[in-house]
Amino acid sequence: MRNLNLDQLQTLRRVVELGNFSAAARALNLTQPAISLQVRELEDRVGVRLVERLGKRAYATAAGKDLIEHAGRLAREADAALETMRRHREGKLGRVRIGANDIFCSYLLPRAIQAFRRRRPDAEIFVSISSSATALREIADNRFDLAVVTMPVADRSLVVTPLLEEPLVAVLPPTETRAPKRVAAEDLARHKLILDLPSAKYARLVRAWFEASGIEPRPVMETSAYESVKQLVLAGLAASILPRVAVASSHYSDLVVRPLRPALTWELALIMRRDKPPDPAIDDMRDALLALRRR
Repeated sequence: MRNLNLDQLQTLRRVVELGNFSAAARALNLTQPAISLQVRELEDRVGVRLVERLGKRAYATAAGKDLIEHAGRLAREADAALETMRRHREGKLGRVRIGANDIFCSYLLPRAIQAFRRRRPDAEIFVSISSSATALREIADNRFDLAVVTMPVADRSLVVTPLLEEPLVAVLPPTETRAPKRVAAEDLARHKLILDLPSAKYARLVRAWFEASGIEPRPVMETSAYESVKQLVLAGLAASILPRVAVASSHYSDLVVRPLRPALTWELALIMRRDKPPDPAIDDMRDALLALRRR
């Protein structure tokens, strides 16, 4: 059976509500033959009689009453759908899918979301904690609209916008108050180390920093659970290297935090597909993320 026609369902409702075809024609600004044709086509479509005439009045059959009940629900859903489309058209709704690693999601993304929410309180936001490699794949497959990844990124199909250069710092237990003002690889090598998972681009950056000084790091633990890392360093288990933003909170003021020698920065970029059609919600989230550069 073909799909039901909402206009024909509305016509059936008005015929039964008003009791005759002429009144329905006047209410719907149609001719009476047009009203009769719509009801007849609807009856042909569903295969049962929907209206019966007794004297000068039209009544719904049992099947007609059931269909009118369904038609009321369909009409309400259609009205709701049109209202939703109106809100999209006026820029009040939208959906944004974002991918980024755990550090960015924990310490930087919330600021961008707060700014975005002030402009679009009803928009949907989906956030996925993802490695740079995963985020690149998800962007390519159009499962993310925006992603924040570790540089470098070389892909002509993407718009790559430098976002942040976050300094990396040595994070030492509270007992290490006599640590050098700038910590070198050989200084950290004297400690047990907790580093990120080897597969992470961020982790390769840190390992390359050690190796540039002729040191191969041998961590006692590898994890991307950065909150756990800080707690373990506080407990005196080991030392680590983290982005400065991860230890900026006063909750971790007991940690001994030192710049690295030579300095090491974590370069982040905002990426999206070059062929992504314009979308007001995505554009607003992109602006909110790029505003982090001014922090």
